[in-house]
Amino acid sequence: MPAAFFVVRATVSDSTRRRAFDAWYQNEHLPDAAKSFGVKKAWRFWSLSDPAIHQATYQFADETSLDRAMNGEDLKRLVADFNRDWPDVTRTREMFVLAEEFGAG
Repeated sequence: MPAAFFVVRATVSDSTRRRAFDAWYQNEHLPDAAKSFGVKKAWRFWSLSDPAIHQATYQFADETSLDRAMNGEDLKRLVADFNRDWPDVTRTREMFVLAEEFGAG
C-alpha cells in the first residue's frame, strides 16, 4: 500500500509572532502530533515565497493509518491545543496518497 500524507498549512500573519510559533511547533506540537499519530516521518517548512506560510507534513504508512488518525481523539485534542495557543492563526488541512515516487539518482 502506498504512503499517505497529512498536510497542515498555517498562516502566521503577525511577523512578530513567527519566532514564538516556530519554537512552539518545534518543541511541543510536532513531537506531540508525530507521537500521537504514530507517523513514520514528519517535516516542517517555512515558505520562501510567502514568509507567513508554515507547512507541516506527516507521513503515514498507508491510507488506513491516516484515516485512523484523522478520526481519532488525538486529532481533536491537537486541534484544540492549537486553537487555544494560536487562535489567530488560520490553517488548512489536506490528505494525500502517494501516486508515484521517482528516484532520480
